[in-house]
Amino acid sequence: MSYLDELFSVAGKTALVTGAATGIGRMAATALVRAGASVMIASRKGEDCIKVAEELNQLGAPGRADGFVGDVSSEAGIAALVAEVKSRTERLNILINNAGVSWGAPLESFPYSAWAKVFGVNVTAVFHLTRELLPLLDAAASDADPARVINLGSVMGTQPLADDAYSYTASKAAVHHLTRTLALEFAARRITVNAFAPGPFQSRMTAFATGTDEQARHVGSHVPIGRIGAPDDIAGATLYLCSRAGSYVTGAILPIDGGQSVQHGLTLFKE
Repeated sequence: MSYLDELFSVAGKTALVTGAATGIGRMAATALVRAGASVMIASRKGEDCIKVAEELNQLGAPGRADGFVGDVSSEAGIAALVAEVKSRTERLNILINNAGVSWGAPLESFPYSAWAKVFGVNVTAVFHLTRELLPLLDAAASDADPARVINLGSVMGTQPLADDAYSYTASKAAVHHLTRTLALEFAARRITVNAFAPGPFQSRMTAFATGTDEQARHVGSHVPIGRIGAPDDIAGATLYLCSRAGSYVTGAILPIDGGQSVQHGLTLFKE
């Protein structure tokens, strides 16, 4: 194994990626499988996860995937997901809390219920699932190779921008702060906790604005680097934080946004 391969290797590691049937979660799961990890893919759409896992297993990559249902929108759903993971492994090297929901509505009609639903999945579930999986993360953690947690934040949690998604943007700011809090608390356990803060990528959540190539180019024109994100952008960040290369990084909110986090007058989807 070359120095580069060794530095960024995740071979033999076991991972769980929530919400991985589409979008950024699928990008991260694909990167891990292609780099040699065993990846559990879970979302509330279990059939989609099984299909994605089958597609990843046909890549001929050194890793493999296992798809099943996992609903993090309730305490009972999280308990069932934890039980499913524990039935498959005694150690968890990598947890990627990717599952998320959004809600868009004008200020005047933004509903009360949109706050509890969005915060429940985007924030509460991140805390609760991570805590419930701590025994498996502890079992995998060591001084030389910490266990890794990656939470999905957003450039909308970094920049004061709502785009009619008031509870979403606030929830992602909360994810960033929770990430820093848990990074400090878990450091002694040899578990790193970081977050991605992506800009626009093609996904089910952003399909309304990036679903066609023309729409994607238009949204990309708002990004300083001139394009929306691509799968390799997530892959590179994932392998960095999950390999030896990222073992000394914790509490970081990693912007994967083409420069939007430092952009004045940021525009995402609305003109």
